[in-house]
Amino acid sequence: MAIPTASISVDTPVESSSSAVSWGPVIAGAFIATVITMVLMLVGTGLGLTLVSPFSGESSSAATVSIYAAIWLVIVQWASAGVGGYLTGRLRTKWVGVHNDEVFFRDTAHGFLTWAVATVVVVMFLGSAISSIAGGAARTVTAAAATTTAAAASAASDNVSDLSTSYFTDALLRPADPRTPTPGAAAGSNEAAAAELSRILVRSAANGEFSAADRTYVERLIAARTGLSETDAKARVDAVLKEIDDAKVAAQEAADTARKSAATTALLGALSLVIGAFIASTAAAIGGRQRDEDEAVFLTT
Repeated sequence: MAIPTASISVDTPVESSSSAVSWGPVIAGAFIATVITMVLMLVGTGLGLTLVSPFSGESSSAATVSIYAAIWLVIVQWASAGVGGYLTGRLRTKWVGVHNDEVFFRDTAHGFLTWAVATVVVVMFLGSAISSIAGGAARTVTAAAATTTAAAASAASDNVSDLSTSYFTDALLRPADPRTPTPGAAAGSNEAAAAELSRILVRSAANGEFSAADRTYVERLIAARTGLSETDAKARVDAVLKEIDDAKVAAQEAADTARKSAATTALLGALSLVIGAFIASTAAAIGGRQRDEDEAVFLTT
């Protein structure tokens, strides 16, 4: 005989059909964060242009401008992330039947999403425009500095064959007495000598050293073309070679400074983005909590 069994009802949890992500507030917060970024970048460009001047001695150094630009980028990132995240938390609808811990998690996740969307929008659509705007001040500083550091700038070329040797060639062939015509000038041989000296200087720069044979030949050539004694010609060659070495050292130091500045800017930018994500998440949690508290106060009154 069959024994009747009692039916047991088991309560199964009901999963909500709606997503926990409120994309409307996220997109709105990201849009606001992007607009704030653009506005603050324009303000930063205007402030940066006040630090530079085409007049000698009236412009801030490139290092100073770079420091101010990095600080301003941090301010832009944090301000836009904070405002965008806070608005995301305030604009989302209230979640009913959700534990407070889950509400806090969802708010922080919405703030993080807002930061991520805004960052992607800035990188994809506004990256070139912002770089052009923000780079205006740096290009102005570079143009102003180039007028006073022409020798170092020419030596800073990555290709040593592009090294400008016109000034150094003229310095080597300069006559002992400016009132005395350079020997051989009338016959046009100085042009050939200048071209030969330029080739020697470029080859020496490419090899990284001035060979003894080239040095001896240049000293004799200078003595013959300028009317200097062998001792004076040797002293002139030594002085010009020292100027070339100083220009190369200055160019290397400038390149190393630029490398360190670029590395610092990249690391600072990455750190700023990470902190910006934290600020956006925290601001969204604060905004969401205030939104729920304000509604609770309204309903009780």
